[in-house]
Amino acid sequence: MPIFKIEDKKLISIKEIIIDLEKDLQKLTENNLEAVFGYKFISSEFSLHNFRIDTLAFDEETKSFVIIEYKKDRSFSVIDQGFSYLSLMLNNKADFILEYNERTNKNLKKDNIDWTQSRILFLANSFTSYQQNAISFRDLPIELWEIKKYDNNTILYNQLRTAESNESIKTISKNKNIEQVSREVKKYTLADHLREDWEESGYLYELISEKILALDSRIEEKFNKFYIGFKIKTRLLCAIHIQKSKLRLDIVGVDKEGLKDPEDKVIKVRWEENNWGKQCSYLIGNKNDVDYAMFLIKQVCEKLYK
Repeated sequence: MPIFKIEDKKLISIKEIIIDLEKDLQKLTENNLEAVFGYKFISSEFSLHNFRIDTLAFDEETKSFVIIEYKKDRSFSVIDQGFSYLSLMLNNKADFILEYNERTNKNLKKDNIDWTQSRILFLANSFTSYQQNAISFRDLPIELWEIKKYDNNTILYNQLRTAESNESIKTISKNKNIEQVSREVKKYTLADHLREDWEESGYLYELISEKILALDSRIEEKFNKFYIGFKIKTRLLCAIHIQKSKLRLDIVGVDKEGLKDPEDKVIKVRWEENNWGKQCSYLIGNKNDVDYAMFLIKQVCEKLYK
């Protein structure tokens, strides 16, 4: 899709500039890893057992490692390479932890890491339709990101998404790397949080999720192991925990004292002890509670994310 700038009430085409070298894209991404993806940079060109990982990163929100590979040539298999790198990590966990500790001067332990949420990102100027179709499985811990650079000094990171599929990669492949990774790494979905007989909470979640996503086009729904997060760019706005007949909404970025709460329904949280900093909670048990929850969430959007 062409991109234009407005100049004297006319649309002037902005030309795309191909990023020729993988190293250019890698350096740019690593220098801005937190701003683009919200990840912590660990190391560049991490070599292990004849493999070389372009960028090793860590997702503090999910407590999991992220591998990033940059591609100029479009002839590679995203499935074969993706699962090979993930298998390398799962078979050498101690080496990855050591790399993290040496680079950050911290003491990360094996039990502090959620290996189930490990994933790999491929970044390139473009991908073939075959590569895009190859990731159309519900349980692939693989993401494709197209990077576009323009002559007005603008760059776009765009994740390629496929239509939702109920098919599992395990049903069509007997590859040993895929079998091993699939046993340990999981891509979470709504089905992991919502049981079939939880009709009331399912209705409430559908209602509030639509309203949250409608607040801002930048908001994305992310299914994690313990909660469903709603993020603006790389920042977590709120998290929802689905229970049998109600929802627990965790509002991130403010505490109870930082919100207008005329009905005094917000639950105070000792945020000094959690991973998100300032936080408070609210229980949603009916449709009216959804409206009040949105009243609270909108305040956070206006305070922190404009």
